[in-house]
Amino acid sequence: MPEKDYLTIDDFDLSGKTILCRLDLNSPMSPGNDILDNKRFKGSLSTLKELDDSKLVLMSHQSRPGKSDFTTMEPHARCLSDLLDKDITYVDDIFGSNAATRIRKLKSGDILMLENVRFFSEESLKRTTEEHARSHMVQRLYPFADFYLNDAFAVSHRSHLSIMGFTNVLPGIAGRLMEKEITSLSRSCDVGSGKCIYVLGGAKVDDSLKVTEYVLSNGKADRVLLTGVVANILLAAKGVDIGKPNMEFIQSQGYGDQIELGKKLLEKYNDKIGLPVDVALDKKGERVEESIDVLNKNRHSDLPILDIGLETIVKFSREIRNAGTVIMNGPAGVFEREAFTLGTVELIEAAAKSGFSVVGGGHSAAAVEQLGVESRIDHISTGGGACIDFLAGEKLPGIEALKESAVRYRVK
Repeated sequence: MPEKDYLTIDDFDLSGKTILCRLDLNSPMSPGNDILDNKRFKGSLSTLKELDDSKLVLMSHQSRPGKSDFTTMEPHARCLSDLLDKDITYVDDIFGSNAATRIRKLKSGDILMLENVRFFSEESLKRTTEEHARSHMVQRLYPFADFYLNDAFAVSHRSHLSIMGFTNVLPGIAGRLMEKEITSLSRSCDVGSGKCIYVLGGAKVDDSLKVTEYVLSNGKADRVLLTGVVANILLAAKGVDIGKPNMEFIQSQGYGDQIELGKKLLEKYNDKIGLPVDVALDKKGERVEESIDVLNKNRHSDLPILDIGLETIVKFSREIRNAGTVIMNGPAGVFEREAFTLGTVELIEAAAKSGFSVVGGGHSAAAVEQLGVESRIDHISTGGGACIDFLAGEKLPGIEALKESAVRYRVK
């Protein structure tokens, strides 16, 4: 196996060492400040359990300034404590004297939770690793630590202080969740003898088109199957009359200019892009299926498209099942509405039968959970924006900072 270009838990003896751990514990919260969903916590449990005899200083965030759920990390410390069945000390300080005193007193096996890093205004500033390293937060905290660990993939597309600053002054290592994200999302498309297929849907058209352009131009995918609003954009680009309400929705979301980009993609990669051959329309709450050919003859042009049709489901499912690798991001339709769940459900079921399946975060992950097929999907990403940026070939600041740290601190 080739050497990773970043450091991991395996590269050092971390027993008894003090580690600054950046996690992503940002979660939905009740008005009473209770954690409503602990998925983010469970994601990093393997990392924390493996560091059971280290001294851990946890850093994370909850929401952002101005939001109603922008609050302290005290509930997060309680939630994590319950999951680990271990006492976690919360301190309402980030890098002041109280935090420093608590860190100094840590013994092997102890875990300390610092305050919400976004309470410090410089956390969200876009700076280089060198600039962040000169901040008060880094300068006050790093002398107490031996290592910095990043297990917060979902925010590693942001050039924030707690994501980048410490890698310049401490050996930066990837936690197990971060390592799994990088490995799974980087996985080459030669698994078995099957093809590599991307299945992109949802309403974030610019993201999907960005990924489509990247994976096809770089030979990272054999086929891209499009569903959701992005499919409507390319159908319109192909000259299909998708109907007034669908065009109005595209314009209202500011995606009108994406039709021109869709035309260019179809000119270059028409044989590698799969589009729906039929769609499901919403007729006063009832699912009405219509082929693209009939739709193009101005029939039902006043109805919104809310899912792919049965013929498309069968066609796409066959391709997905036979693929060596499948990367899915975005639902096929408005899966929250019962009449329009079919496309999303069937394509996920097909992905579960492929050689190796990766599902992006956000709505896709929610659909997988709703179906109860998490155990049959090889990797479900914890990051929405981070996952998209990674798949689109963009360099994530948090991962690049770890790579730079590896060059600086790798044990020869």
